[in-house]
Amino acid sequence: MKKAVFVYSPEQLGYKFSDTHPFNHKRLTLTMDLLKNIGALNDIDIVPARVATEEELLLAHDPKYIDIVKKAGHGELTEAQGKSYGIGTEDTPIFKNMHEASAQLVGGTLTAVDYVMEGKSEHALNLGGGLHHGFRGRASGFCIYNDSTVAIRYLQEKYKARVLYVDTDAHHGDGVQWSFYEDPDVCTLSIHETGRYLFPGTGNITERGNGQGYGTSFNFPIDAFTEDESFLDIYEKAMREVFEFFKPDVVLTQNGADAHYFDPLTHLYGTMNIYKEIPKLAHKLAHEYCGGKWIAVGGGGYDIWRVVPRAWSMLWLEMTDQEMPTGALPQAWLDRWQPEAPVPFIPTWEDPNPLYEPIPRKAEIEEKNAQMLDKALHIIRMEKRV
Repeated sequence: MKKAVFVYSPEQLGYKFSDTHPFNHKRLTLTMDLLKNIGALNDIDIVPARVATEEELLLAHDPKYIDIVKKAGHGELTEAQGKSYGIGTEDTPIFKNMHEASAQLVGGTLTAVDYVMEGKSEHALNLGGGLHHGFRGRASGFCIYNDSTVAIRYLQEKYKARVLYVDTDAHHGDGVQWSFYEDPDVCTLSIHETGRYLFPGTGNITERGNGQGYGTSFNFPIDAFTEDESFLDIYEKAMREVFEFFKPDVVLTQNGADAHYFDPLTHLYGTMNIYKEIPKLAHKLAHEYCGGKWIAVGGGGYDIWRVVPRAWSMLWLEMTDQEMPTGALPQAWLDRWQPEAPVPFIPTWEDPNPLYEPIPRKAEIEEKNAQMLDKALHIIRMEKRV
């Protein structure tokens, strides 16, 4: 059995709205090149992403919606016709072969699932996935098909697995949460910037699930300007208590890299420190509770030059038990990509310290986050008392 596999096919780069759209999968190329430059990723580690079949897409999406996506990508749908399905909007514009490109991203996550569940690899990473805003019959937030929702249904049907989905993207994992809101065998945990300021506006602590699924939806909406210490305190306490409460067979983590200070679409003040720590705890708990079964996908991350390659490299390094590098980034990588970048690179694995001016409301933000955490975990703590 391999320690981990890196799922990737060049066709994943076909998921491209435009040259100016914030969602840019060039970050996959940048991340892979950085890992190869430090000798942390070799061809033997990479397995090709297959294309999801229509039958597999139907696990999470309406047939009419899939047909609309196909038509849009083949020039057979006007923007006006697509807008009721979330297609042809400013967030999710039409692009050529959008069905095929989207199915490739979903297939990558299913490839990762099969490698782990069939015992070929302890862990698997598909950075092309993590499109957590897609709904059953509607695109949303740059996401056409929801690979995580498809993968969880696939895990349930093919492997009869009890699944914990963990989402540390700065945006609430709404599409996944609502898909399993009444399902007691899927638990969703999302740490995100509060919806008071940020798309999609959901993810309140009161969203706990419904019916038989009540108590299996956990949301931790953190305040704008939250820094590393508060983020990681919430993450560790939430993860440990939810793992112990739910006892999953397998964990699927979504690893958006948009909680960083540099991200242009969010208002959190994370640094590279959180991207070192997030995968460490996921890895540890996967071994404690799931026999090591850990599937990871990408997600958000809109500073593709200074943030995403370093953050996602740390995820792969942790997954493969490789030492975290320190000091300077490879000069060859900097020389290759700096001429294309619109911003100067951070030339080291760590961020400068300090990265930003002190936050005047730091103590108030940390206190609000701590109170939120207690309320969000109240349902677990009450059950323990009983």
